[in-house]
Amino acid sequence: MDRVQAMQVFLRVVESRSFVRAAETLGLPASSVTAIIKRLEKHLQTRLLNRSTRNLSLTPEGERYFHRCREILELIADTEASLQGSSERPQGRLRVDMPGGIAHAVILPQLAQFQQRYPDIYLMIGVNDRQVDLIQEGVDCVIRTGSLEDSTLVARRLGELRWITCAAPSYLAEHGVPATLEDLPGHRAVHYFSTTMRRGSDLHFIEDGTSIAVPLPGTVAVNETGLYIELGLAGHGLMQLAEILVSDQLRTGAFVEVLADRRPAPVPVSLLYPHQRFLSPAMRAFTDWTAGLF
Repeated sequence: MDRVQAMQVFLRVVESRSFVRAAETLGLPASSVTAIIKRLEKHLQTRLLNRSTRNLSLTPEGERYFHRCREILELIADTEASLQGSSERPQGRLRVDMPGGIAHAVILPQLAQFQQRYPDIYLMIGVNDRQVDLIQEGVDCVIRTGSLEDSTLVARRLGELRWITCAAPSYLAEHGVPATLEDLPGHRAVHYFSTTMRRGSDLHFIEDGTSIAVPLPGTVAVNETGLYIELGLAGHGLMQLAEILVSDQLRTGAFVEVLADRRPAPVPVSLLYPHQRFLSPAMRAFTDWTAGLF
């Protein structure tokens, strides 16, 4: 029995609270994960996990073994990372998640550069606007925008996104171009919502150094950046989003910025990863490269 592998599988089962989810994140059949845990318990001559159809919990012996395994595996990884860190070719599989807008506007256009610099890193890029559970879903790091909630995750500030207010020329021709906030009544907005932002009807501005939220009615709300932009191009209303996401449309005139002197405050962008004593060379390479882009 490969005891290091058994420890890794055991930790993933405990962290994901599921044999099936652990198998998915490890790329192993569920039957293999179950067999490895059974062999481990047989080798240790003690039960590590209490299993039921709906629940999975640690026995007292499993609790002690879990913490010692984590220390041992971190020490192994730390030792290997200290050697690999001196190498110019970091390698390994890295699972990252990020909002669709950042993926399409920032990361993917420069991905060839990353691949040329780090050909031995296999990137798994998840694109969605929901907040994933890094441990349960086997994600190494995530990129998030906006203020961060209190978390056990380690956060690295990458930069800021400059937000603008804009609309399609067809919408402005019909409803007029607002020059002040007092011109906004009578306008409508395309609304955006997410799992962390239920109310998306307010447009935000800075006027005379003061932050102002202006609620605007609308007829449609979406939770995906690409669709949000499409609705704006179709003339459904005013919209607010990061300038970099629509830089091409602004250049061609498909979008027109309004109220440029009252732009909302920039939105911070951060990269988060689980708390640990070190970063793998692959994680460090991706983190530094992404920070460079911003």
